Amino acid sequence: MRIAVTGSSGKLGRVVVNHLREAGHTVRALDALGERAAGFTRVDLTDYGQVIDALAHIDDQSDGVDAVVHLAAIPAPGLSSDVATFRNNMLSTYHVLTAARRLGIRKVVTASSETVLGLPFDTPPPYIPVDEEYPGRPESTYSLVKHLEETMAVELTRWDPELSIIALRFSNVMYPQDYEQFPFDDDARTRKWNLWSYIDARDGAQAVLKALEYDTPGFDRFIIASPDTVMTRTNADLVAEVFPDVPIRGELGEHTTMLSIEKARRVLGYAPAHSWRDHR
Repeated sequence: MRIAVTGSSGKLGRVVVNHLREAGHTVRALDALGERAAGFTRVDLTDYGQVIDALAHIDDQSDGVDAVVHLAAIPAPGLSSDVATFRNNMLSTYHVLTAARRLGIRKVVTASSETVLGLPFDTPPPYIPVDEEYPGRPESTYSLVKHLEETMAVELTRWDPELSIIALRFSNVMYPQDYEQFPFDDDARTRKWNLWSYIDARDGAQAVLKALEYDTPGFDRFIIASPDTVMTRTNADLVAEVFPDVPIRGELGEHTTMLSIEKARRVLGYAPAHSWRDHR
């Protein structure tokens, strides 16, 4: 496929671009930041004209794309003012999804976030492990935008039944060098904010490719996390200390991620292969 990747210079974006190219796809890398390189175009996604132009045609370098991977965003709460975060992220996603639809691009994979699940879980989750089955519970402007982006995707795919939009609710992205700070056993509450989860960037890229290969129209959402926690302490021990009153639904496992990836495994064929434990 010919695939446009927004946010190509970001922490996950760089790995996704390389993974898609290694899989044999042609990638057009789009970002507001980045070094001059083959296949890269600087685009302000808050400008609709630039977005639709970049997806449609770029001189002799690109003549349209078959799919879009939308990763670009202010990537976390508090990095910019709430108004700036809302404006940049909401407008960028609207432009990307609308441009894709109007250009006849039928496959979009977009980065949602674990924060939609209710992070930082100052209000405990409804049950553990958490999954995609309960309604979104945004607790910040950043998360509110992700929730609204998913809602927008629901309506766009209703308007256009041939359109496919997959939202991947990524956990906290990590590189192998980040594993030097693992585990976080000294204080269970240090990482309770996302149920002690993370996502290895390489497995995040695999999930993107699996979502692109999932040939089903409509909208769907998937939690994407690594298969284990960031702790050596057992899940039973962690939950008993930090969330003693939260119901347990299903198997906890000894160190299994408590952001359930069972749906992604079952539907997309997601098969995470990397763990911080391999780097100890």
